[in-house]
Amino acid sequence: MSAYTWINESLQTIKKANWYRSTQTINGGSGAVVVLEGESCINFASNDYLGLAGDERLITAAVNAVKEFGTGSTGSRLLTGQRSLHQQLERAIASLKQTQDAIVFSSGYLANIGAITALVGKRDLVLSDQYNHSSLKNGAILSGANITEYPHCNTEVLKNQLHSQRKNYRRCLIITDSVFSMDGDLCPLPELLDLAEEFNCMLLVDEAHGTGVLGKNGAGCVEHFGCTGRELIQMGTLSKALGSLGGYITGSATLIDYLRNRAPSWIYTTALSPADTASALTAIEIVSSEPQRRMQLWHNVEYLRELLQKHLPELKILPSSSPILCFQLANAADALKAGKRLKDAGVFAPAIRPPTVPTSRIRITLMATHENVHIEKLVEVLCSLATK
Repeated sequence: MSAYTWINESLQTIKKANWYRSTQTINGGSGAVVVLEGESCINFASNDYLGLAGDERLITAAVNAVKEFGTGSTGSRLLTGQRSLHQQLERAIASLKQTQDAIVFSSGYLANIGAITALVGKRDLVLSDQYNHSSLKNGAILSGANITEYPHCNTEVLKNQLHSQRKNYRRCLIITDSVFSMDGDLCPLPELLDLAEEFNCMLLVDEAHGTGVLGKNGAGCVEHFGCTGRELIQMGTLSKALGSLGGYITGSATLIDYLRNRAPSWIYTTALSPADTASALTAIEIVSSEPQRRMQLWHNVEYLRELLQKHLPELKILPSSSPILCFQLANAADALKAGKRLKDAGVFAPAIRPPTVPTSRIRITLMATHENVHIEKLVEVLCSLATK
């Protein structure tokens, strides 16, 4: 028997559980309407909340950066990878977030792994929300710290855990998403900050789905809750509302200087490409100068909610304060069936299943570039599914 036989057996188990995944190719550019495997679909699956991934200004910035700096950064930031664009982007992120400094990683996943492994180790404690993103959870595991999960957004249990455990460890790091990407709800950030201060803990909040979307200026959940200026560690991505690629950590100048010297996924990774860096920089400028994009996004969220309440009041939508709306289904098979029927009707809103989430669901994400007719079509198809 081959040493690799188990791989096929494992795949068969995944398929039997309806957990099997495969890619679906989008032809051409991203947007509210895409060509998915040759068929036109209204796109309700993208994290491109402001519709910037296809914006001509980002494209032009990327092309110009390639012409000036080349296609790749050629090395880590500490060797040959440093470009003036990286520093400009880091200053722009810090300005948007109103923090002292920022550091840009080549992906959001690398940002979380690098920061967490640099901040805590074997003598420390990590307290993690049960529904945190994989990058937060894996960062905690790689750090070697002792990990305790608390029930989703339950600050009472978290406080009890801190009472019983904090004294046993050198350092403590609380980690949480700001917007939980598979549910749409927000973390209780003010309460988490109060607990962090009370028990002398660090707090890292993942703003991947909050940056550009929440807050008066699009700075994210921290701004939304009026917590700007309070001491914490903010992580985020450049690949969602900002329409590019990469991740960042922003906070105090001392924190960022430390990460430049201790975050392995920054030190030992090729720097973000010039094209991605320039497009992200342009996106931040647009977020700051065009609040109407964010206003349109929230108009679309409210319009969808109104239509669902009017036509499908029985639909079980998970609590959400973001452009992410999810409705649960009984099992993975039902979710796959619903996703296929949506796709057949020209609406792309795929099934999300375990182990990504605890319960199967259809996940709908709104974009600023969705038109009313797109949203009306979505509700029309959902209504047809409900009657069959």
